Amino acid sequence: MASLRPAKCYRKPERPNTRVSIRKPKRSYIKGIPDPKIHRYEVGNRSRKFKYHMDLKIKNHVQVRHNALEASRVAANKVVSKAFGPENYLLKVLVYPHHVMRENPLATGAGADRFQTGMRKSFGRMIGRAAIVKKDQSIIRVFFDDKTKISEVKRALKLSGAKLPSPFRVTEI
Repeated sequence: MASLRPAKCYRKPERPNTRVSIRKPKRSYIKGIPDPKIHRYEVGNRSRKFKYHMDLKIKNHVQVRHNALEASRVAANKVVSKAFGPENYLLKVLVYPHHVMRENPLATGAGADRFQTGMRKSFGRMIGRAAIVKKDQSIIRVFFDDKTKISEVKRALKLSGAKLPSPFRVTEI
């Protein structure tokens, strides 16, 4: 697998590119879209109602790649599951990576000009997905009952926010 480009290449929000349906054959659709790395959007006890919740909110309008969302979810889940146990919390990822990211790789080195097409047919190859997140939108929400462990939830959300491409804040209950 090719290495990932830096997050700064895809941080700026674009018009979402989401045409993935195969129903109407006359329209042009994107083919070969990779699956998002994030597979579980809710972790913990989904059947129970909880008294309190805390959110992780993004301060800027950005795109968040699917692998950053998964890394953020894993970091938060690790801390929260240790603090509360498997049945006493619910962690939700509130955004979905709909936007399909593309790249038009440019060749470098000797003889690159012979086989490179430049901007001709420059639609690009699908390299991943991203969620377009607006300013002050919640990305992760943690539900819990034990008010004495608020500091653990804050710590979990701060750790998960460090995996995201923008400044963040943790909202109080």
